Amino acid sequence: MSKLEAQLIQMENALNKLKEVLALPETEIVRDSAIQRFEFTLDLTWKTTKTYLEEKEGVVCVSPKECFREAFRQGLINYDSEWITMVDLRNETVHTYNEENAQKIYLQLSSTIGKFEELLNKLKQ
Repeated sequence: MSKLEAQLIQMENALNKLKEVLALPETEIVRDSAIQRFEFTLDLTWKTTKTYLEEKEGVVCVSPKECFREAFRQGLINYDSEWITMVDLRNETVHTYNEENAQKIYLQLSSTIGKFEELLNKLKQ
């Protein structure tokens, strides 16, 4: 199994766990778990995208935002600005000790699922 294949499996598993927790009724524990799973999913997604770009396109990128901008240039995602916003959202998760901020982040997580799924499908092709 190649590095990319292994990462695709990890990315898909992380996404499935994120979807699983978002399907549960909201509680503080569910909210915090969803935020943590979002972090894992985004981290695995950008690292998988990085590997894909290196192996398939010969392009090297070193940061999440740089990789998503390149993924847009390569036609893997439709809007890089949405992904940049997701990276910013992920960076805000370090402030989840603030209830108001944690709730704000949690309410945005459902809108990320379709983007993760779309990119996952493109990377698997």
